[in-house]
Amino acid sequence: MRRFHLMLALVFVSFAMLACSISFNLTETPTPATQTPAGIAPPTAEPTLTPTLAQTITVYFTDQAKFAVGTEPYEVAVSRPLPPGVDPVRAVLDALFAGPTAEESAQGLVLVSSGFTGVGEYSLENGIARIHLVGKCVNNGAAYSVASVISKNLEQFPQITAFKIYDENGDNLDPDSPMSSVPYCLEP
Repeated sequence: MRRFHLMLALVFVSFAMLACSISFNLTETPTPATQTPAGIAPPTAEPTLTPTLAQTITVYFTDQAKFAVGTEPYEVAVSRPLPPGVDPVRAVLDALFAGPTAEESAQGLVLVSSGFTGVGEYSLENGIARIHLVGKCVNNGAAYSVASVISKNLEQFPQITAFKIYDENGDNLDPDSPMSSVPYCLEP
């Protein structure tokens, strides 16, 4: 009897695996054109809607466990849908400050914000991203700050060669150079 149950389970698992490998083509097969009598317009074909995959962006958050033991990289990538008509860089920055989802938080991902709550103005000119943060900087001299996380998020965009982060007062230590720079409050 036990052998029968084992065989039955194996058959069930085999059918389940087979079912997982079956795919269906749900696109319509075009019908061949038919000739219509002279003077009568042929029927117009219904437009075929092909589903498209939504575009996504990659957002990096800090993995608390990796950071706690000093295992780099501290950041872990997650995906978010790209809202239509939104600049991908701006979307990444906004998604960063929206923070990890409840599920991602349960996995130990956190937003290191250094007290900032979001991005006010953002611009990209000559490869330099200028990011004006809102909120009050409370970094307390930490070596790892929101600047580290923003840097990781901007690395994915080849059009960005440097970034300038501005604090709530509009301050940046080196606003005119072609190099990345941060405000004094984000210095370690």
